[in-house]
Amino acid sequence: MTKKNNSLFSAYQVSHQALKTTVFVVILAAAIGLILWNMSGLNRAIGKSTESYVYEVSEKWTDAIEARFDTYELALQLVADSIPRLSDEEAVEEFLNRKSRILEFDQLVTVDRNRKIIPDDFKFTNYEDISGIAASFEKEETIVSAEGDDLMFSTPVYENGSVDKVLVGIRSRENVQALIQSKSFGGSSLTCIIDSEGQVIISPADVKPFLQLNDIFATEKDDPARRNVLKMEQDIIEGKSDVFTFTAADGSRLVLSYHPLGVNDWVLLTLVAADLISGETNTYVLYSIVIVGAMVLLFGGFFLNLLCFYRKSKRGLEKIAFCDPVTGGRNNAAFQLEYREKMIGQEQYPHTIALMNVKRFKFINENMGIQSGNEILKLIYHVLSSQVGEDEMVARGEADYFFLYLKDAEETVVRERLTRMVRQIHDRAIHSELRYYLEMRQGACIVREPGQDVSAIQERARIACRYPNVERECVFYSSQIAEPLKKEQELNAIFDHSIEKEEFQVFLQPKVRLEDGRTQGAEALVRWITSDGRMILPSDFIPVFEKNENICRLDYYVFEKVCQCLRRWMDNGIQPVPIAVNLSRAHVKNPDFLEEFAKTKERYAIPDGMLELELTESIFFDEEQRELGKQGIDKMHAEGFLCSLDDFGVGFSALALLKEFNVDTIKLDRQFFLDIDSEKSRSIIAAFLRLGEKLNIHIVAEGIETKKQLDYLKSVRCNMVQGYIFSKPLPIPDFEKWRKERGE
Repeated sequence: MTKKNNSLFSAYQVSHQALKTTVFVVILAAAIGLILWNMSGLNRAIGKSTESYVYEVSEKWTDAIEARFDTYELALQLVADSIPRLSDEEAVEEFLNRKSRILEFDQLVTVDRNRKIIPDDFKFTNYEDISGIAASFEKEETIVSAEGDDLMFSTPVYENGSVDKVLVGIRSRENVQALIQSKSFGGSSLTCIIDSEGQVIISPADVKPFLQLNDIFATEKDDPARRNVLKMEQDIIEGKSDVFTFTAADGSRLVLSYHPLGVNDWVLLTLVAADLISGETNTYVLYSIVIVGAMVLLFGGFFLNLLCFYRKSKRGLEKIAFCDPVTGGRNNAAFQLEYREKMIGQEQYPHTIALMNVKRFKFINENMGIQSGNEILKLIYHVLSSQVGEDEMVARGEADYFFLYLKDAEETVVRERLTRMVRQIHDRAIHSELRYYLEMRQGACIVREPGQDVSAIQERARIACRYPNVERECVFYSSQIAEPLKKEQELNAIFDHSIEKEEFQVFLQPKVRLEDGRTQGAEALVRWITSDGRMILPSDFIPVFEKNENICRLDYYVFEKVCQCLRRWMDNGIQPVPIAVNLSRAHVKNPDFLEEFAKTKERYAIPDGMLELELTESIFFDEEQRELGKQGIDKMHAEGFLCSLDDFGVGFSALALLKEFNVDTIKLDRQFFLDIDSEKSRSIIAAFLRLGEKLNIHIVAEGIETKKQLDYLKSVRCNMVQGYIFSKPLPIPDFEKWRKERGE
């Protein structure tokens, strides 16, 4: 080969090598560029998922802390309710010391208006400057931050309706720090509580250098972190939650989530390293780039590795989104998604969506601990999962709710299946380490047509689950179930307004003494006439209000209106007659219920014997209520009230009640007088009248409507009669007119 040829060959080699190098560099640059581009997108996706994960976990933790505060406040109220019944200061001190250990308070003390403290070793000397104690003297329950990040819970101690003492519970800084610190992020998070002005209420226990709160944000005016902080300040004022990622002043990438606690104006801040999920990804990326730079032939392996990692990350995020953290099974989001997928293009109708709810689960958590509660939830999920078919589903919704998708659609079959499931849950729970008997409410909705939203179906099952069912079997949703619940909600919603606008009106039905035909008394009955003139019957609203505290408020409202009426009669020279006011059985559950009635009687200066409190016989069917009722009747007489027993004779314990309870009057139920021609009915009535005379108890025959009934009652010397034979219930002005026309 000639020199020229060698030169050309060398040039060709150099050119070819340069080309190969260029191609190599381009491929390498392209590979690295593609890697960086792909990982940039992945990091953004993981970053958003990290924000979502941090937001959801911190939101649940916020709910858990708020629930914990509620538990502490409730426990403090229960302790406060017990203090007035203690005999002396020594007993109070021993009681508070014992309760502080049980309830995990560092200290429980009482403070009275005279600066008397029990026990006297209260750790705060300047307690008079603490706003929470002063507010509790004004009948408020408070939680405030005291010296050294301690939390001070305070609640009023009521004695005879007034507050002369305040119960204070202290949870130390360390105790509170342990409460707020979340374990959900592998210990790489910082959690603290601030107020709406940004002041730290509870600081973290162990602050790592890269998680310092002071000077954490960059100081430039246009820095994105600064803009996020300004938005956060506005959100906190407006009670909103949010999450954002930022670069701290020291270069760390952090995620900050904030949620209102529902306590004062406090907000829970959660600060987490932004590489919570992506940290391992960044390591792999770094290694991959080094490998690609050294050996371009390993590009394929790198991409395979990256793809595997991406899929792994995706599966992890899906697990977070669709897996229940307690049971390890489906959550409600997964249930709804799978349900929609099953319904696409398939004739799966009809089928059933069922709901199971653990009764009194909050009691289990409070008394057995959250860990035991979680074990019960796991047990229930395991049993339900073992009882559903391959194409069926079970999921934990929220708290203690479990949803089931069942292919069966006959009520009898579904009810039998659910009953078997409940029985197995009972058996497993009783024979487990928990040894707890579980009661389950059951509701179901049969889905017969396509196109219904799964959330709406679940809500129908929930409505059915809440429907009262004494047989403890599954209740199936129907329009008959939905309508009464809707009506109950409407009545409860307008109750406060109707009380305020005095839409509840008191009617009086006279009681006539048969001996001389004069009015001997009256019974106060309530009628609900709304502002638009609509009459709501007592049979519609009384059972609704008996399910909550509204019935007690309504009874007291009627009682005060009766006191006003009696006071006006006496002031205007009208001869008053005793008036009976009905009391619901809900009152008897409270041993101190009579105090408010007695104070009202005294405020209107109503003489003794002019007010009669009327109890129904059904109050005394329960053994515990029977004892409370007996004590209540004694207190009624001590306060100058008369006591009558309504609906007498319809229960199984009528005669026993006369032996145990010192009532002034019994009202024979109208059922005794429906068949007045019956010799047996007449004998029973006469026997009751003779018994009442021997026991010195007045007898009132109620529901009397015919002359034949009246003539018989006269012949057997019945004391008093109440019924349409004399008058229907009348508004108070009409009652006064009725008496005037009779010359009374």
